[in-house]
Amino acid sequence: MRFEWFVAARYFRGRRKGSSFLSFIKIMAVGGVAIGAAGLLIALSVVHGFKSVIQEKILGYGAHITIETFADRPIQRADTLGVFLSNLPGVDAVQPVIFGQGMIQVRQNVDGGFIKGVDASGDLSDIISYITEGEYNLREDADGLPGIVIGSSLARNLAASPGSVVTVYTIRGMPGADNFPEILQFRLTGIYQTGIQEFDDAFVLIDIRHARRLFDIPSPQATMMDVRVSDTALIPSVQRAIDDRITFPLYSESIYQKYSSIFAWINLQEQTIPFVIFVMVVVAAFNLIGTVLMMVLERTRDIGILKAMGTRDKVVRAIFLYEGIIVGITGLLIGITLSLAFYYLQTTWQIIPLSEENYYMSTAPVEPHLLDFLIVSSVTMLLCALASWIPARVASRLNPLQVIHFGN
Repeated sequence: MRFEWFVAARYFRGRRKGSSFLSFIKIMAVGGVAIGAAGLLIALSVVHGFKSVIQEKILGYGAHITIETFADRPIQRADTLGVFLSNLPGVDAVQPVIFGQGMIQVRQNVDGGFIKGVDASGDLSDIISYITEGEYNLREDADGLPGIVIGSSLARNLAASPGSVVTVYTIRGMPGADNFPEILQFRLTGIYQTGIQEFDDAFVLIDIRHARRLFDIPSPQATMMDVRVSDTALIPSVQRAIDDRITFPLYSESIYQKYSSIFAWINLQEQTIPFVIFVMVVVAAFNLIGTVLMMVLERTRDIGILKAMGTRDKVVRAIFLYEGIIVGITGLLIGITLSLAFYYLQTTWQIIPLSEENYYMSTAPVEPHLLDFLIVSSVTMLLCALASWIPARVASRLNPLQVIHFGN
C-alpha cells in the first residue's frame, strides 16, 4: 500500500481523545453520500420500472400502428389494404377492426363505452394475458349469445360478472322515426384489467361480425386497420414506410402518438426525479469540503511533523485528498447496499403500494440497470474528489513551524 493511502486510511479509522465531534462530522459526511447515492439509484430504478411496465401494458393492449380515414368514414377495401400491409418489412400481423361508441347495459345498469370488433380467433393485442375473470372467448355459447370481453372498471360500474347478459346499443346519427338503434345481446365471458384506467373503464371487445351489424358496416369495409410489428423498435420505421405508400384519405397513427400524454408523463418523470436526487448527491459530496477541513485542523500538528521530516507538499495533499475519497467510497458502498436492500424488499414484499387509478399499477416497480450503478458510482467519486481537493490543497500549503507551534 502506498504511503499516502496508508496514512489516509489510518486517519479515517483512527480516533483521538476529544475528537468525538470530528467523528460525528465523518459519520454525517458518509451518511450524506450514502443517502444521496441510494436515493439516486432507487429513483432511477423506479423510473425505469414505471417506463417498462407502462410501455409493456400499452404496447401489449393496443395495436402498434393503426390505419384510419379522415372524416370518420370506413376503409372501403380493407381486405386489399390488409394484404398490402402484411407484405411490408417488419410487419408481423394485420387485422381489420370495426370501432365505435355505444351504450352497454347489464340489468338496470347502463354505461357508455368504445366497442372494438375483432376477429373471434384472437385480437392482435396481448389482452388474454390481462384476463382476471373468466376467459377470452368471443364465440357464441350454447344459447346462441356471442361472447363479449370488458374492462374491470366498466364491469364494476355495471355490476357485471362472467355469465352476465350484456346488451349493447348503437345508433348512427340522430335517433328518429326511421333511425332506430341497433341492439344486440352478448354473454360476458371475460373481464380484463390492465391497470390503465383509460382502457379498463371504457373498452369492450366483440366478434367483428357482430360489430358490422351494430355499426352497419359491410364486409370488406373496416373503420381501421390494426398493425402489429415484429419488434417495437421498428414502429417508427414501419410507420414511415406505411406513410410513404398510403394516400388521402388514409393516415397512420402509432401507439406512441395515440397515447402521447401518457408517454410524455413518463418522460417527465424520467427527467425530473433523477435530477432532483442528483442535486442531493452534489450537496452531500460538497459537504466533504467542511469535513476534510475539520480533519486538516485536527491533524495540523501531524502535518507539521510530516513536513518537517521532509514529506513533500503533494504527498500531504494526496493524504487528505485520499481521505475524502475514502469517505466517498464508504458512503457509496453503503448507498449501493441500501439500494439493493430496497430492490429486494420491494420485489419480494411490495413495501410501497400505489393507487392503480393514478399510477397505472398497484405497487412501485423497480428495474435496476448496471449502467446506472456505473454512472452514479463514477459521478459520486468524481464529486467527492473535487470536494476534497480544496481542503487537501490547504493542508499542503501549511507552514510546518507554524502548525507545530499551533499544535502545541
